[in-house]
Amino acid sequence: MGDQDRDLMREVARYLEHVNALQQQELRPTRTPLGDLISEHLNVDAAQIAVVQEVIADHRLVDADIALELIAAEAGGRLVGVSGGEQRLHNSMAELVSNAYLRFAPGPVDFAERATGPATSRRVVAMGVRLLMHEGAPIALTQRAASEQMGRPSAVLEVMGADPDVVSSFLARVRALMVEHSVLRGQVLSFTPTEFGRSDAGATFLNRPIVTVDDVILPEGVLDEIVQHVIGIGEHRELLRAAGQHLKRGVLLYGPPGTGKTLTIRHLLTRSVGTTVILLTGTSIRFISAAAEIARTFQPSIVVLEDIDLVAMERHTSPQPLLFEVLEALDGLDGDADVAFVMTTNRVEVLERALAERPGRVDLAVEVPLPALGERERLFRHYAHGLDLTDETLTAAAARTDGVTGSFAKELIRRSVLLAAAQGEDMADAHLRAALDELMSARRHLTRRMLGTEPDGAPAEPDDVGPASFGWFASDPF
Repeated sequence: MGDQDRDLMREVARYLEHVNALQQQELRPTRTPLGDLISEHLNVDAAQIAVVQEVIADHRLVDADIALELIAAEAGGRLVGVSGGEQRLHNSMAELVSNAYLRFAPGPVDFAERATGPATSRRVVAMGVRLLMHEGAPIALTQRAASEQMGRPSAVLEVMGADPDVVSSFLARVRALMVEHSVLRGQVLSFTPTEFGRSDAGATFLNRPIVTVDDVILPEGVLDEIVQHVIGIGEHRELLRAAGQHLKRGVLLYGPPGTGKTLTIRHLLTRSVGTTVILLTGTSIRFISAAAEIARTFQPSIVVLEDIDLVAMERHTSPQPLLFEVLEALDGLDGDADVAFVMTTNRVEVLERALAERPGRVDLAVEVPLPALGERERLFRHYAHGLDLTDETLTAAAARTDGVTGSFAKELIRRSVLLAAAQGEDMADAHLRAALDELMSARRHLTRRMLGTEPDGAPAEPDDVGPASFGWFASDPF
């Protein structure tokens, strides 16, 4: 190779180095138009400021939106969106401010509807940038809703500020306002898994039931004892706290299916307007940690764990049964927390050992038994209210149906009404007797079992009965 060839190769190498340097310079992140706007608000180069993330459960996004609107109303603020297609949803706030490839700019705000109650909702910011003031200093933040399909299971706030202490103070203010003005406080809530099958879930608002004391037919004194423990203790919270006594309590309602455990809970919720309630049943009990957090934050509160025996041996995220996660959730609350855990079971024998190994978690266990003769008479009269049936016929029907449940009584009256309608006649004693004969016949063996009754009138064995539905959405209140 001659000197001329070597000189040519050196020139080519220098040229390639120059091209590479120019390419690297072009790919160096530069501030975007959105970054310019944020920098102007902060009075510093936003590309040089750290971003602080605050992760928020998506069912708390409404609370965050309300808190930020209140802050904006106090000291002024501006809300802008972000242009740039779907890429804006994938990029962090730092990448929205400074980017080598995309020129994000102010654009329209993304909004979403979020429930604020059983029949109300609020339009919240799902993707937008807020330019606010806090303690006289400028703050910029990105507000994003959860997006499971994009791998973001929670809502998030990304906050920028020149002074880290001001950013910390700002986030503390947001958290306080979220609690003070939360739409969850005093509501009846449930948890449902997301469509993506994740272990976390969002809160769903339910209507508070209306069940009067006359609707609950239990043995004398049973309902009063339950009400006193769940609600009465909370009514004397200040006195108990002053005396150094604990408020946290656990109640277990046990007995055969169809005896009124769920109806009793519905009555408790009717009498506790203003109390935050979280309802978990069956496999949704795996969300006990999220439920306990809401209960702790929005006291006074009640956590209902329906059919807890169904998860006594189920494992979720740990090697131990899910039941022990429930018991640990009770342990995790301070004794002076005004929180009542109300559990129901059809098979108390499944729970006895676990509860005995951790004494004090349940401080009241109440049996809700099959109705005795007196309760059965009251049940028949309750469901026959307004119908032309004699006391003698109702009393005779109650005497004949030893071992039946409230579900059986309700179904019997319904069938009597249907029988009269099918025959084109007014409701009368004869229709009740005929309906009772039909239900008590041998060929209705399975129907009686489904209503919680054996053919001979004895209660069905718990192992032979399928899991009782929670009853919250069912027509049968028992």
